[in-house]
Amino acid sequence: MNAEQLLRNSRVIVGPETYSLVAVPYDEWQKLLASPELSPRLTSPFMIFYDGREVTMLLDDTDFGTMRHAVRDAKIERAFRMLTFDIQLDFSVVGFMAVVSRILAEADVSIVALSAFSRDHLLIKQDDLAKTLKALGPFVAELC
Repeated sequence: MNAEQLLRNSRVIVGPETYSLVAVPYDEWQKLLASPELSPRLTSPFMIFYDGREVTMLLDDTDFGTMRHAVRDAKIERAFRMLTFDIQLDFSVVGFMAVVSRILAEADVSIVALSAFSRDHLLIKQDDLAKTLKALGPFVAELC
C-alpha cells in the first residue's frame, strides 16, 4: 500500500494527556539524571532525545510538574496533545508523514512529528486540536 492508502486505513487516537516539550543543556540533563525522583513515571508516553546540542523531553503535565522546579532555565513549550496513527508502518513506507503534514499544512496547523519504531505520532497544540481532527477526518478510517 502507498502512503495515502495506509492513512485511509489508519485510526487516529488522541491521547488524553496534555504535554510539554522541554529543552535543557546537556549539563543540566546530567543533574536531572542524578535525581531519580525527577524521572518520568512510565505510565504515560514520554520521550527523551539528545541531538548533540540539547536534551529535549516530551513530558505529560504530571511529570512536567514534578520536574519543573529542577529545570528553571529550560526552553518550554506547553499545551500539546498527542495524536497516534494506529497503524504499523514498516521502513519501506515512503511519504506517510509527508501526506499527513500536507493535509495539516493546508489547514494551517503546525505539527511536531515523532516516530516510534512502528507508529508515527504528532504533537498538536491544544488550540488546534479541533481544526486538526476536522482536516484529518476525511482521510482516515477513524478518529478516536
